Amino acid sequence: MASVRDRALSIVELLAHHVRGLPMSEIADTLGIPRTAAHRLLADLKETGYAKQDPGTSQYTLTVKLASLGLAYLAATGITDAAQPLLDELAESCGELVRLTIVEGNQLIFVAKAQGARRGLRYDPDNGHDIYLPATANGLCWLASVSEERALELVALHGLDRAKDYGPGAPRTLRQLMDQVEATRQRGYAMAFDIYEAGTSAMATVVRLAGSQEVIGSVSIAGPTTRMTQERMEAMAPALQACAEALALASKGSPMFSRR
Repeated sequence: MASVRDRALSIVELLAHHVRGLPMSEIADTLGIPRTAAHRLLADLKETGYAKQDPGTSQYTLTVKLASLGLAYLAATGITDAAQPLLDELAESCGELVRLTIVEGNQLIFVAKAQGARRGLRYDPDNGHDIYLPATANGLCWLASVSEERALELVALHGLDRAKDYGPGAPRTLRQLMDQVEATRQRGYAMAFDIYEAGTSAMATVVRLAGSQEVIGSVSIAGPTTRMTQERMEAMAPALQACAEALALASKGSPMFSRR
């Protein structure tokens, strides 16, 4: 049975993906929590200032308190201060969306971005969603940077069943995925065409801890498939890899990574 802590965190994670709010009954049913227990947990979240209830619709939403804590933490680590100028420079040069992730346990988490597209089609997805490793360029480059045993472990944790909900290029079998991982390993960076969603493509490479082979995150360039062709990705690869190297050096100034 899930603990009170686990249930409360699952409610927070669910509401983080529903900014317009959800009724208590839907929260309880979605998470498989008894409605009386869900009501108590939501009352506790309201009392501590992490959630609020719309008096008109009775739907629950998160407050900005949690986001404020997250931003304060990122600021304290120095990640965004050191990385943002480098992301801005790459975005300006390539004219596409550039994003930075960090490794957190068995997941990649977006922590910063820069939009380089000034006109025409712009790709700027919701950063709030989980990074599904088998169907993202960021995920592919991370899987390619670890041992095959570790890669299979990560794939098992994320599962392949969700691939059907992504773009037509998303791998449907383990063999297809591992072929893409091997191609990424040989190339030195990931190329993903119509994988996350139809009409968008991306490339990514890992960021390693300065003076080490430890992977601490990834940096990616993403945009409409009409612009993100294979030829263009190959042309942008040196700039992407140079940015990753600069981010590795910048990691020396972050307390989060200097402790390692």
